Amino acid sequence: MSEVTKELFIKRSPDLMELELPTATEQDLARISRELAIGLSVEEMKKVQRYFMKMRRLPTDVEMEAIGQAWSEHCCYKSSKIWLKKYVYPIQLDKIVAREDAGVMEFNKEYYLVAALESHNHPSAIAPYGGAATGIGGILRDVLCMGAQPVALIDPLFFGGLDWDFEKLPKGVKHPRYLFRRVYEGIRDYGNRVGIPTVAGQICFDDCYLGNPIVNVGCVGVVKKEELIHSYAAKPGEIYILAGGKTGRDGIHGVTFASADLDAGSEQVAQSCVQIGDPITKEPLIHAFRECVTKGLVEGSKDLGGGGLSCASSELAWERGYGAEIDMDNVPLKVAGLKPWEIWVSESQERMMLLIKNENVEEVLKIFESWDISATPIGKVIKDPVIRVLYKNEKVLELDLSFLLGEPTLKRPYETANVIREDNSSFDLPDLNEVLLSVVGSLPVASREKVIRQYDHEVRGKTVIKPLQGKLGFPTHGDAAVVKPLINSNNGIALTSDVNPSFTKLDPWRGTLSAVDEVCRNLVAVGAEPCCLADCLNLGDPTKLKTMGDLVQVCKALKKVASVLELPFISGNVSLYNEGLHGSIAPTPLILGIGRVEDITFCTTTDFKEREDLIYLVGETKKEMGGSLYYKLLNVREGKVPNSDPERLKESVDAVLEANHRKLISAIHDASEGGIAAAVSEMAIGGDLGCVLNLEKMKNLRCDIKLFSESNTRWVVEVKPEKAKEFEEIFEGKGIKTTRLGRVSGKRIRIADRKEIINLPIDLIRKEWNNGLKKWME
Repeated sequence: MSEVTKELFIKRSPDLMELELPTATEQDLARISRELAIGLSVEEMKKVQRYFMKMRRLPTDVEMEAIGQAWSEHCCYKSSKIWLKKYVYPIQLDKIVAREDAGVMEFNKEYYLVAALESHNHPSAIAPYGGAATGIGGILRDVLCMGAQPVALIDPLFFGGLDWDFEKLPKGVKHPRYLFRRVYEGIRDYGNRVGIPTVAGQICFDDCYLGNPIVNVGCVGVVKKEELIHSYAAKPGEIYILAGGKTGRDGIHGVTFASADLDAGSEQVAQSCVQIGDPITKEPLIHAFRECVTKGLVEGSKDLGGGGLSCASSELAWERGYGAEIDMDNVPLKVAGLKPWEIWVSESQERMMLLIKNENVEEVLKIFESWDISATPIGKVIKDPVIRVLYKNEKVLELDLSFLLGEPTLKRPYETANVIREDNSSFDLPDLNEVLLSVVGSLPVASREKVIRQYDHEVRGKTVIKPLQGKLGFPTHGDAAVVKPLINSNNGIALTSDVNPSFTKLDPWRGTLSAVDEVCRNLVAVGAEPCCLADCLNLGDPTKLKTMGDLVQVCKALKKVASVLELPFISGNVSLYNEGLHGSIAPTPLILGIGRVEDITFCTTTDFKEREDLIYLVGETKKEMGGSLYYKLLNVREGKVPNSDPERLKESVDAVLEANHRKLISAIHDASEGGIAAAVSEMAIGGDLGCVLNLEKMKNLRCDIKLFSESNTRWVVEVKPEKAKEFEEIFEGKGIKTTRLGRVSGKRIRIADRKEIINLPIDLIRKEWNNGLKKWME
């Protein structure tokens, strides 16, 4: 405690402090918030001051810490929730069974689908291995606490440029190559050891993430409908049981740390904010918890994530208007000497809170003991809506839950930035052979095989469509992965995630529409009907007008497209204060797309299958080159970001699914970064078959735009000649444009537009594609 503030702190006992709030000035309030590292503004501190003046007593340090966690941006979404409630939450709400620690909706007659999506950005910037690993640990618990068996993990990752000069890095900023390697190693080691496959994700590199990587993690699971567990108390008298890992000093102030900007001094002060994961404890914890669920012993459950005991205990009780009494003397500790406030807000990993009927406590404790997992009763649900905490027989916290969890909401000012909606660029046509090789070897397109193979994406034996597809020995990228979660059913769950920050930094509205468009394209490409979305909205400092303007635009765009598609947001997260070396990161509204496959035997993959099959382009190509990979390679800074028409997207999705159900599609790949040229190349790489294409039917565009435009709602499709007429009729009937481009042929990619413009062997394309990212990982 500094000399200037110590007179505001009164030592009530060796372990407990009280704060002299009633006489505190605004300057004092600011210093108290800073000294306690609780991240509250002066206005918020004034609310606290008024509350305790009304209570006619001084607050303890435990109470101040609890308020700091509950009112953090990370926990209460105070800057974003008015926009989420207005635009995102209401979409197709009747399809959502629950939206708690994880979201729940129907999967089939017997099972629910459970999904969650989270961010672990700031911890991964400071301790990339631990930050990423504990992100996986936390998202698993989010799904598990709903009673579900996790079946798959997703890891969208965003880093600064790998070619950044080491000498130019400011003090305290880790090199993107180091962050990239340690993040995927953390995800690999945790996911592989706990035995849940990582099947989908995204890897993006952009200098806006320098100093502030984005590490988003998702998980899906399934649960029998009668075994669904909610994250709230059913009635007073239920016993709180703390199960899993012990409580220590790791992860203290994690949520307040995640609710502030990173700076050069963050690493020194934030090491204790990063949790320490333990997948070896997590794996039996999953089994023990699931055994309790299947035996009908669990009344409610919550993951101990952000805010630790403080948030979990309070939220479980408050959701149904109850309260809680907790005895911290019963909390198992890693080390002696923890102060009560440290115990209360620690975010130590591998912990879950269960609510159990009194008569079932002994049986639950025996189950956890049989799995060699700690489980301890620490409190009970009470009728009065207050949270009351004891430590060494002394009351150290008593707060009205309406005050603790009912504040605050901020309506921050915002402004919407101007965007470019025209393209006046003019440049000579480059050598398109060279451009294609540059495209496939670029970081946005190049093979992710070396990362994907770090993960055991086949553990549990349920991954039927894998992230790498193609003939044996010729892997290529798939559009989505598909898992078969149930033994006695051919139903599948398709997973993909997408956002293109090159689009969103230029035009948050169109960039967000494009992200949803792409996840839908990817899902239907494997034969899945999109059933829901999850969103992780990563943006910069919300005190900046532009950041808030971007957030509003993103939320409005999500409403527009998801409402037309009739897709609910099953889960979501908002991560603010992501400030890189060059200022705010690009708005990064990461979208997780989840699709339902009625019969996995109808799934399709991206690789070319057979010579002489026909190749079609579904959808319309336009000169929408803003943020495109082609323009970036040529250093052209003009152009409008591709737009998306949700009505046309819905019609196109329906048409592609109909063609899939009729088994008319041999191979299919969505056209995204790098345009149809990149899509065709990846299809050829996976099938080890070339193609002959003619672009003359694509009218009114220069040949390079035809090849590299990233217009939305497009697929490249392989169709057998005898099925061509039926295929074309489906799309014609819906007014959707299809263009017959050519056929599968030979071992080269040959493309003409009046004259030959590309002629390259697959082996050379594959070599460039394989080395694009791999060279930075050696």
